[in-house]
Amino acid sequence: MSPFPALLPDEPVDSVAHLIQTALTPVFMLSGIGTLLNLFNTRLARVSDHIEKTTESLDEANSATQRRRLRQHLTHLHRRTLLLDAAILLGAIGGASACGAAFVLFLGSLRDSAVAWWLVLMFGVALTCTVGALGMFLCDSLAAWHGLRMTTSWTRMPKPKS
Repeated sequence: MSPFPALLPDEPVDSVAHLIQTALTPVFMLSGIGTLLNLFNTRLARVSDHIEKTTESLDEANSATQRRRLRQHLTHLHRRTLLLDAAILLGAIGGASACGAAFVLFLGSLRDSAVAWWLVLMFGVALTCTVGALGMFLCDSLAAWHGLRMTTSWTRMPKPKS
């Protein structure tokens, strides 16, 4: 007899432990996705600040070569914002799907119904979107590294003689 008969049916401990373990998986995934979203948003804010500084530099540029390089750099930064926007969108969808998976587990345990296909769908979408968000973040990182190499090569180029 269970000490709390109204709360838990007479289930084996292994079954209840497995239910708790399974229910916690989407919660841990959601925590990781939240951390990734924080990282993506911070990075997007830094790129946005860099766009503002580059735009100010473009307004103050003296030569056509400087303006051309700054416009190229702005185009590069704009592409990075699109990649980070996509990473944030995919991360948010992944987080919502992880919440949905936890909710489906909760409903399934309450109603004792067959919700396995909903669970697989929600958790699958969460995993797919998280992988997509990480892929967009990798693309942004590659773009940032490429931009850093380009900026470094600009500073090493000899300045035109006036």
